[in-house]
Amino acid sequence: MVKIQQFFVKHQKIILALNTVLILFAETAKWLFHINAAYQVLMLIVGIIGLIPILLTAISSLKVKLVSIDVLVSLAVIGAIVIGEFNEAAIVTWLFALGDVLEELTLKKTRKAVSDLTKMAPKTALVLQDDGATEEEDIDFIDLGEKILIKTGDQVPVDREIVAGSGYLNEANVNGESKPADKKQGDQVYAGTILEDGTLTVETTAAGNDTTFGKIIEMVEEAQDSKSHTEKLINRFSKYYTPAVLVIAIIVGLITRDFKLTITVMVLGCPGALVIGVPVSTVAGIGNGAKNGVMFKGSQVMDAARKVDEIAFDKTGTLTVGHPEVNKIEVLSGNKDEIINLAANIESQSNHPLAKAMAKLSEQKIDQIETKTVKGNGMIADLDREKYYLGNLALIEENTFANSKLTQVVNKLSNLGNSVVVLANSNQSKLAVFGIKDRLRPEAETALRQLKQLGIKKLIMLSGDNQETAQQIAADLPIDEIHGQMLPADKAQFVKKEQENGHHVAFIGDGINDSPALANADIAIAIGSGTDVAVDVSDIVLVKNDLRKIADALSISKRTVLNMNENIGIALLTVLLLFIGLFTGYVEMANGMFIHEFSILVVILNGMRLIKNHRKVDGHQFSDKEKDLALNM
Repeated sequence: MVKIQQFFVKHQKIILALNTVLILFAETAKWLFHINAAYQVLMLIVGIIGLIPILLTAISSLKVKLVSIDVLVSLAVIGAIVIGEFNEAAIVTWLFALGDVLEELTLKKTRKAVSDLTKMAPKTALVLQDDGATEEEDIDFIDLGEKILIKTGDQVPVDREIVAGSGYLNEANVNGESKPADKKQGDQVYAGTILEDGTLTVETTAAGNDTTFGKIIEMVEEAQDSKSHTEKLINRFSKYYTPAVLVIAIIVGLITRDFKLTITVMVLGCPGALVIGVPVSTVAGIGNGAKNGVMFKGSQVMDAARKVDEIAFDKTGTLTVGHPEVNKIEVLSGNKDEIINLAANIESQSNHPLAKAMAKLSEQKIDQIETKTVKGNGMIADLDREKYYLGNLALIEENTFANSKLTQVVNKLSNLGNSVVVLANSNQSKLAVFGIKDRLRPEAETALRQLKQLGIKKLIMLSGDNQETAQQIAADLPIDEIHGQMLPADKAQFVKKEQENGHHVAFIGDGINDSPALANADIAIAIGSGTDVAVDVSDIVLVKNDLRKIADALSISKRTVLNMNENIGIALLTVLLLFIGLFTGYVEMANGMFIHEFSILVVILNGMRLIKNHRKVDGHQFSDKEKDLALNM
């Protein structure tokens, strides 16, 4: 039985397509060629083929003491075949199969990106030997306390403390921050981060699955597994509906001793509109979302999204663009254009992330610039027999002289959350300060205000930056809470804590470091340009990378769930009216099935209304023209 069940599951779409073709042939034979026998035979074949997987599922559910809708459908189809209503058996099983396929298409998720995340974890490390030589070893066999050598461009293989050297680390895989971290002796580094400049010797404090990166993978897998067991809405409802219809049919059979009437009760009670109604709403809602740049991963996502009352945002790459840019230029002396061009040309010879941001300022090339890197401080350039210093304040003061005005400007830009780079020549006749930071997405403020209008009670920003920098970045946003210095585990723990306090939390992120929080949130929303892992773990993906689409996602979710409930109501009301008509003598099998099929058409048309769903803010429904104007303000 298991093998048969597996066969039907594996070839579900092919079988549905085959039955669809057979039904079309049957209808053609009846209405075009008036061959009723062919019609009946083909419908019987469709009914039997369609019944097999439903019956096997019904048997499986009965084994675990669950009277599912599959049980009711099986009995109804068997009864319809017994009394010769082959067409009803065929239509009921076809609708049931179509509903399953539609639901499967919307709920299917891939785990490929989580597998890719595991592959990204470092596998080997260069272990320092007693004689100063290095030996490459598997991460799993590295002992605590061993010293590891990390060169420029290498991935840090384990969590550890620096015992010698210094350098700049890209820690985006762990804390999501685009700003490189300046690390020196005594500082902690994390597995999965990348050394962009410098050389480090570190002493192992954690390796393998015990590292921060390893724990990210573990938390993602555990939380995703916990979500995979979500019950379908229909199965929860069928717990009560199916036994009720069966009891009614049995009572009718015992009282009337009319087998055909008993089967008619089961056939008319078979919830065709209910079976197709929810998937149609789901597909229409998901289609509307796709048209608006929002990708939903199933109907259960929408049901959870409509309950959200609190949204937490990652900062880097979510509320911000995700890469450093020159934000401010303060020229204290000299020609601004000359200074910008000179700084861009000097920085073009460096691979430092901040240097890359400054190199974009000018495309005019200056030949014969000779540069030298001062580790941890910046660069010294020679041009036309004059020296230029480009780097931090310490480099300038050490090679020129202290300047109180310069110090004041540097402190001001630093307090505003900028990474600061200073350019000066020996006598400071050319002197400028560059402020570099990740800028907010242009639509961020509008998007957050829209969420407030839609009734979200609390908006929160979680950042790996220090608290002061995080507050500076979010100063112009309608954010209720700001939490800095948050590692991936901290973000995930924050989400859990808010859930324990009774909140339905949505988390929005874009990076590997966001994955634990995304996986633990009631609703996980990923920016489409984010990592594959973030997109895979998420429930909703903003395909167009526009934060204003979050409001669309919440609105579509509410409308879709309401539409599902409307379709359930239509299906139940139809069954109720059919039963009333059946017992009062106004409804028989033939006209009852006509009403039954008409109710299916009604729920399909009702579901299709979602395709033109427009978001409402403050009770006003926007037209397409108004919506475009509002989003482009």
